[in-house]
Amino acid sequence: MATPVPAPQDSPAQLERERETRNYRRARRKARERAGEIKELNIVAMMDMMTIILVFLLKSYQASTLNVNMGADLTIPASTTQLHPQENVNVSISQTILTVNDKPVLKLQAGAIPVEAKDGKKAEAFYVGPVFEALKKEVDKQKKIAQFNKDAPFAGRVNVIADKKITYRTLMEVLYTAGQAELGEYKFMVMKNE
Repeated sequence: MATPVPAPQDSPAQLERERETRNYRRARRKARERAGEIKELNIVAMMDMMTIILVFLLKSYQASTLNVNMGADLTIPASTTQLHPQENVNVSISQTILTVNDKPVLKLQAGAIPVEAKDGKKAEAFYVGPVFEALKKEVDKQKKIAQFNKDAPFAGRVNVIADKKITYRTLMEVLYTAGQAELGEYKFMVMKNE
């Protein structure tokens, strides 16, 4: 049977250095704890933070483009424009319905605004009451946001998304009504040719 070999004994100088090293490390650890250094990573808080960032990025990505649901009664004209759409109040005019920010406001009759919706129920009137009320709600909302967010001032712009067969008269009635609701600037949305 083989006899075990005894471990070499450390010299007193080596033992003293190891003791000093341990004491130094202990002192550093206690100093870090007093300074409030993070001992371990809290994965739950980090996941919450990443979720919030993801939602923000998705919201920003979705908000940066203008989505238009085209159908049989809404065909947007094509253009070679190089401009990008801006975030404004969106008025969509199809052959059957007029919407403000995707909320139905008024049913149209073959692309024309019904006489019953016009001021005084007169065919020659340009002012359209239901459209004004919907636009005024959006303007008030934008003004309220502008009060608290100086980076989003009220601009008074409207994006008009109209079917290419809508009459000039219908467009003028909508633009006149938008002007009455403090939306003096307008942009017509078109399909960009690639």
